[in-house]
Amino acid sequence: MTQPEQHGTTDSITDVRGLRVGHARVAGDGALSGTTVVLAPVGGAVAAVDVRGGGPGTRETDALDPRNVVQRIDAVVLTGGSAYGLESAAGVMAWLEERHRGVRVGPDPSHVVPVVPAACVFDLGRGGDFTARPGPATGRAAVEAADASGDHARVETGAVGAGTGAVVGGLRGGVGTASTVLESGITVGALVVVNAVGSAVDPATGALYGSYGSHGSHGGHGSPFDGGLPSFPDPAVHQAALRRLAEAREAAAPPPLNTTLAVVATDAVLTRAQAQKVAGTAHDGIARALRPVHLMNDGDTVFTLATGTRELPEGPGPLALNEILAAGADLVTRAIVRAVLAAPGGLRGPGGDFPSYSELYGGPHDEN
Repeated sequence: MTQPEQHGTTDSITDVRGLRVGHARVAGDGALSGTTVVLAPVGGAVAAVDVRGGGPGTRETDALDPRNVVQRIDAVVLTGGSAYGLESAAGVMAWLEERHRGVRVGPDPSHVVPVVPAACVFDLGRGGDFTARPGPATGRAAVEAADASGDHARVETGAVGAGTGAVVGGLRGGVGTASTVLESGITVGALVVVNAVGSAVDPATGALYGSYGSHGSHGGHGSPFDGGLPSFPDPAVHQAALRRLAEAREAAAPPPLNTTLAVVATDAVLTRAQAQKVAGTAHDGIARALRPVHLMNDGDTVFTLATGTRELPEGPGPLALNEILAAGADLVTRAIVRAVLAAPGGLRGPGGDFPSYSELYGGPHDEN
């Protein structure tokens, strides 16, 4: 099977031409939440979704069913605030309507209904204030940031946007992204918000699960760490990390209600059914990097966006899709690793005690 050849220029979802990403954070003391928007190019993108968590919080996902009428969408919203935060999609919808972007429903160009699928993570009270959560203004700020970012802009990672208050297995989580250019010339990218009940860390070694195996290392590019962090921490460092995590869990408040969200995008021409297959296979990337996944208190959801500027390579029937399926799962794994590494210093406050992986084990991380 054809394998990924090289990382994209920015190694982020914005390497898929036309896609832009914007983040916005809820303001105020006690607020630790936000919204992230993936904005499609004018004209929209073919979209699909696959929901596997037992406790999802979503909006407009039924519209993406290949059996239904909507063909293309203009934006996907990932947000904190649990089901309350889904209101942030209303701000994105209003912004799109002002620009006459959406499903045309009347004779006038302004007669549109923007379809804005959204999914949320649970971070209520993580900053101390249960009512500090995203709303329409947060969504509007995020889509405005996406629009202003320009093509192929760097995507900020870590504790930003929907990942502002994210945690994963007792550690800080956040936003991560990755991309690859396949041998066919097709670009595939992924963006994740990691806020999982399960852990990203192997308790036996302290290594991130996502660093195991070959995913993220096709074409001689090394592990998802990009050569910046040992796969196996020093045993003494790991034992100290276990003690610190045990102390943090003793101070934990309510049981976790969490979710991992992802958007997998490509510039390939895909049918809506093919896009849905990509979303489903991308869940394998979550399962490689987090354990366990898809629990009853997770809301794990993966969206696919296909901008349709490159035809699939000629191949034996439907098998031409395989390289995109494989790359999507690999990129979700690598994006999760990058999200955990990008988390800034530990979070300790009224919402809980959540150290970061880099705080416990050292290694590179993005500054936020």
